[in-house]
Amino acid sequence: MSPEEQPPAAASGSGAPELHPSGEAARVGPKAAEDEVVAPARRMSGLTLRAMLPNAITAAALCAGLTGVRFAIAEQWELAIFAVVLAGLLDGIDGRIARLLNAQSRFGAELDSFADSISFGVAPAIILFLWSLQDLPRLGWFAALAFTICCVLRLARFNAQIDVDDQPHKSAGFLTGVPAPIGAGLAFTPFYLWIATGDAFFRDPVILAVWLAAIAFLMISNMATLSWTSIRPRRGIRLGLIVFVGMAFAALLLEPWWTLTAISGSYLALMPYGLIKYGRIKRQRRLAEGT
Repeated sequence: MSPEEQPPAAASGSGAPELHPSGEAARVGPKAAEDEVVAPARRMSGLTLRAMLPNAITAAALCAGLTGVRFAIAEQWELAIFAVVLAGLLDGIDGRIARLLNAQSRFGAELDSFADSISFGVAPAIILFLWSLQDLPRLGWFAALAFTICCVLRLARFNAQIDVDDQPHKSAGFLTGVPAPIGAGLAFTPFYLWIATGDAFFRDPVILAVWLAAIAFLMISNMATLSWTSIRPRRGIRLGLIVFVGMAFAALLLEPWWTLTAISGSYLALMPYGLIKYGRIKRQRRLAEGT
């Protein structure tokens, strides 16, 4: 993660914090997660090798997404999807590595947003257009454009809200809309099913156009969606959860397409739970404010 788009966080180095015109410390650098709390930024005297590592991972994610387009042009569909999935995995670790190395920077934050818009907005749209939507020239291209535009708007909205204090979803540990990397993964669900079953129904351009439009809407929607911080398993099931994750990884190696389908389905199935959980938190807040 998606998303998912990683916002500016704290920069490393020494010196005084960068200030907004309002006098408040600027929030800069790629984050490990959208709901991460950031520290004030500090000026850097130069770019170190430590600071370059997270940016190099982000660049690798960008290259993976664009290479997926190259595979799609050659009609190597499975490699194209795996390239975008790899981009998602790299996107999920660049911010965390930046935090571990204390190597966040404004440059890294901007690079991360641009890379996400290409890897999870442009690349999936082109891959799906070449795979199926081109059989529906006008409507198919409109669906691909809608997906890309909604992905970019989702990233822009998130970046614009970084310094906004009043963020009800974020303060409760939730995200707003589906993150860009997750949106890309969901968009590929018909492809997963097509490979797994061989059924031409899942390659139907009309079905795919409608599906792509639905995922695009979820990305720019204002609904509360689950984040890692909002998922807190009870102590009694944590060991079992570790076993489950290990088995899921093994399944991903043995049956990748069915496993990716199951992951997509599980995420969509958990969305109503996220809305219910957030609604409960909203009611608790209202009661607290009324007392």
